[in-house]
Amino acid sequence: DVLLVESGGDFVHPGGSLRLSCTASGFAFGDSLMTWVRQAPGKGFEWISTINGGGDWTNYSDSAKGRFTISRDNSKNTLYLQLNNLRPDDTAKYHCTTATGPPYANRGQGTQVTVSS
Repeated sequence: DVLLVESGGDFVHPGGSLRLSCTASGFAFGDSLMTWVRQAPGKGFEWISTINGGGDWTNYSDSAKGRFTISRDNSKNTLYLQLNNLRPDDTAKYHCTTATGPPYANRGQGTQVTVSS
């Protein structure tokens, strides 16, 4: 079974940085597109970024471009999301998923990022 476990979320002040991790098991991680999405309270899922299996192709939402960086270490079956210059509107639960579109099934339980002064 697909198992995804996110970690690294925390409370930070505006302008701060975090590095999120997603540890994967139960499928061929190195052959899989991987995606980060987030869900703010009372809102639907928002796509953030996708990376291909080899890690040499990435894509970002407009809100993530220039501030967030997706990467992966296939030797560790781990996906990362570096979050820089965080803003209050980045506050959300962040999930990794093998899906490339809604409803983003096969996602982990998420890790909470809270940005506030």
